Amino acid sequence: MVGIVVVSHSESAAEGIAEIAAEMAGDTRIEPVGGDGKGGIGTVPDAIETAIDAAAGSEDGSDAVGGEEDGGDADGVVVLVDLGSAVMNADVAVEMSDAEAVIADAPVLEGAVNAAVAATDPSATVESVREQAESARDIEKL
Repeated sequence: MVGIVVVSHSESAAEGIAEIAAEMAGDTRIEPVGGDGKGGIGTVPDAIETAIDAAAGSEDGSDAVGGEEDGGDADGVVVLVDLGSAVMNADVAVEMSDAEAVIADAPVLEGAVNAAVAATDPSATVESVREQAESARDIEKL
């Protein structure tokens, strides 16, 4: 199973996006992470690393939105980010984590929903889930 991490500068935005994606996620672990750790706007590499590890099953997963609360390790993690410095901090977190993780170049909400759907496929891989997340760039709304 491929896990998903949603990174936003806003903790409540990350939680909301993860909540929406969880509607399509089945047993997929989705970890929201956001804010500066002090109640403000921002992102923190250590918090993102913790979320990656939890989505990968390296932690207990008790804060996961939807999905299994415990169980086997994920087959990797796809990370979705909202804005500029979140990309930089997610890059640092991916490097720090022992989990296989990749960052998707995708709109965070639509990409998270696409990733959640793709992750429900029993043969899903990190690359197939990332590709589906990135295909959300082509979604037209009007």
